[in-house]
Amino acid sequence: MARLWSDQASAADQAACGAWRAAHPDHERAWRRLQAVEDKLVSVPREIAQHALREPAASAWVTRRRALQLLGLGVSAGAAWSLRGPETWDRIASDHSTATGATRALILPDGSHVVLASATAIDLRFGGAERLVIVRAGEILVTTAPDPMAAQRPFRVRTRDGVVQALGTRFLVRQHADLTRVGVLDGAVELRAHNHLHAAVRIDAGQGAAFSQDRIEPSGPVQASAAAWSDGLLVAEDMRVADFVAELARYRAGVLRCDPAIAAMRVTGVFSLRDTDRALRNLALALPVAVAYRSRYWVTVRAR
Repeated sequence: MARLWSDQASAADQAACGAWRAAHPDHERAWRRLQAVEDKLVSVPREIAQHALREPAASAWVTRRRALQLLGLGVSAGAAWSLRGPETWDRIASDHSTATGATRALILPDGSHVVLASATAIDLRFGGAERLVIVRAGEILVTTAPDPMAAQRPFRVRTRDGVVQALGTRFLVRQHADLTRVGVLDGAVELRAHNHLHAAVRIDAGQGAAFSQDRIEPSGPVQASAAAWSDGLLVAEDMRVADFVAELARYRAGVLRCDPAIAAMRVTGVFSLRDTDRALRNLALALPVAVAYRSRYWVTVRAR
């Protein structure tokens, strides 16, 4: 696709692409996912794209070819996978995703419910032998539905760190950069680290755990308020301001920073995730902090 986008594709390239797409249904499926990249490039609002893609010394719009070069796609088709690492690519290529600041509720083929948090991407693999949700990025809230075939096709959530198997439950799964966190609200789950899939650790309601590819560590109690984001709320209970700002930043475009001088301050309250500016104003009313806007997309919370 990168080769075809380069505006240097020959008729032979076009024919080869068509033959490859027709060779197997998975090829066509992969192609349609990649097609979303072009659609999203075209749909970016002018004021945002102009800032991000403009030539440093020019005011004219860059061509699509130049934009692809800036994205690392213009050299070869293989270079397209350079986008695979960032979570942005995961959202583009996934079955279901949310933009920054958005949430989305899904009903799965078995009747289970999944809510996607901000900047989240998942793939689904549902069939007669499995019910699998693959978390590529972000966080989900899962409420499983009763299934008479549960023994034959267990409900599982997979991240890069391992597998969470539901035991009739409601639970949270969040993919971090270096580990996965799970919080069980009802029922129970079994966790298996990627490198030790034979060893399961059970986590019951009200408890949480963090796991990497090699180990699983209990992380203490989990309150029902941990899922408040699904209702557009951030419930802070004696939360460090640094952690509060980091959580709010997940639901806000641009950069939201916390001055280290106030990082250890504590805040308690209920704040809106759907109006993060309002949440920041309320934080400044509750604590001796100020919110400094260099622009809408560059904000710092600092001492007043």
